[in-house]
Amino acid sequence: MNQFKSASLITAIKTPFLPSGEIDITTYDALMEVQIAAGVDGIVVGGTTGEGHLLSWEEHLMLIAHSSHKFGDRILIIGNTGSNNTKEAIKATKHGFAMGMHAALQINPYYGRTSTEGLRAHFSKVLEIGPTFIYNVPGRTGQDLTPEILKPLAHHENLIGIKECAGDERIAYWESRGVACWSGNDDQAFTSRHRSNSHGVISVTSNILPGYMRTLMDDANASELNESLTDVFDWLFCEPNPIALNTALVMNGAVKPVFKLPYIALNQEQRQQGKALFDAIKKTDIVGGHLKDKSDDDFIYVA
Repeated sequence: MNQFKSASLITAIKTPFLPSGEIDITTYDALMEVQIAAGVDGIVVGGTTGEGHLLSWEEHLMLIAHSSHKFGDRILIIGNTGSNNTKEAIKATKHGFAMGMHAALQINPYYGRTSTEGLRAHFSKVLEIGPTFIYNVPGRTGQDLTPEILKPLAHHENLIGIKECAGDERIAYWESRGVACWSGNDDQAFTSRHRSNSHGVISVTSNILPGYMRTLMDDANASELNESLTDVFDWLFCEPNPIALNTALVMNGAVKPVFKLPYIALNQEQRQQGKALFDAIKKTDIVGGHLKDKSDDDFIYVA
C-alpha cells in the first residue's frame, strides 16, 4: 500500500488506434515511455481517457496484460476493470490481477443505478479481489458516492483510496479521516494537493504535459504555473473528455488521426484555440510538440 500512497501523479493514459480500429501498440508503447521518462508514478489503463468503454473486454485485458508485462517493473499499472455489472467487474478484475496489474480502478454502477446497500455490496465484492481505487465521478455516473455511502468500506484492507471528482472539500473531508484521495479534476489538482492534502491526481493533462503536472504535484509554490494552465485545462475539457486530448495528440502527430465513434474531433475554431494555447508553451514540454493545423478531412473515424 505504501507504494500506491506515494504515487502522487497517475496518468489516465490515452489508447491510440490504427485506421483499422485496432489498438496501436507501437504508439502506445511510445506514449508510455514518455510518461515514465517524465517521472509519472502510475497509469490507469483503459480508463475514460483510454476509452476502455469502447474496447471489447478482450482488447481491454490484452492492454492491461501488455502494460503489466512490459512496463510493470517501472511504473504502477492500474487496470480500469470496473463495470455496472458486478459479475463482469469481478471477472475482469480477477483476470486483470492474473495478468499482472498492480491495482484495479472500480467505478460505481452507472445507468442501472442501485441503492446504497447495493453499492456497498458491489464494492465489497470487488474489494475482496485485490488493491483497489474507488472512482467517484457523479457527472458521468449520475450518482455521488457520498461519505455516508462509503464510510462502511473506508478502511477495507484492500482500499487504496478514492479517485474523487466531487471537489476539494470532499477530498479534505476524506483525508482528514485517514482515507487517501486523488483528485480527478486537473483544474483543482494543485489546490487539492497542497491545500486539501490529497495524495495526488489521476490526470488527463499529464498525457500531453506530464512535466508540468509533475511540478504541480511536487511544488507547493507552483501557483503561478497552475494559474498559467487555467486556459489549457478549460480547453482540454471544452467537450467531454477525451475529445480535446485526442484532438491535440492528433494535431501534433503524437498519435495517428484516428477517432473511435462516437467521439468526433473538435471543430476548426476549437482546434485553433488549442493551437494558440500550446504555441505559448515550450515545444519540448509538450508530448508530440506544438500543434499543427488540421483540416476536417484529416481525421479518420472508425466504429
